[in-house]
Amino acid sequence: MRPADLAAVLRGFHRAKLGMRERHVAVARHVGGYNFNNTYQYVIAREDTHLQWLEAAMAEEGATPDVVPPPEVPAPGRKGSVTPLVEEDARSAAAFVAAWRPRVAVLTHARHRTLLRLLLGETTEHQRFFEQIVAGREDVLGRRANGPGSPGTGDGVLGVRWIE
Repeated sequence: MRPADLAAVLRGFHRAKLGMRERHVAVARHVGGYNFNNTYQYVIAREDTHLQWLEAAMAEEGATPDVVPPPEVPAPGRKGSVTPLVEEDARSAAAFVAAWRPRVAVLTHARHRTLLRLLLGETTEHQRFFEQIVAGREDVLGRRANGPGSPGTGDGVLGVRWIE
């Protein structure tokens, strides 16, 4: 595989992964349940790491990342359920893995191929997280010592990600 072809693969993977990350940020703004929002925050943090790794790999190949605009994610309907948004994230993760697995398998650069396989595996894990949220599993990331409704969790999460 020529270096330009490898750079194009890394750039395409990065663009798709960045698009997923931006959607997850947008959806997380609508997820008020403490445990479910924590799951989204975990996924976003992992995707931030994935993007850093991809950008380093791209730099080695002389490529620069594309910019992806934040998606428009509609607010939940009248009943306020985020389930359709989370279901779409699960489907999107599955489609991403299905689309990229064959392309990654033929890469001849062993280190970059291993990196992308790792990212596909973690994306599959994120898909399972989203499926567990849809199923109503409060313990996706584990159980809190004091159980649901522990002091400090209140009735949900804040409307903004960072407070300074």
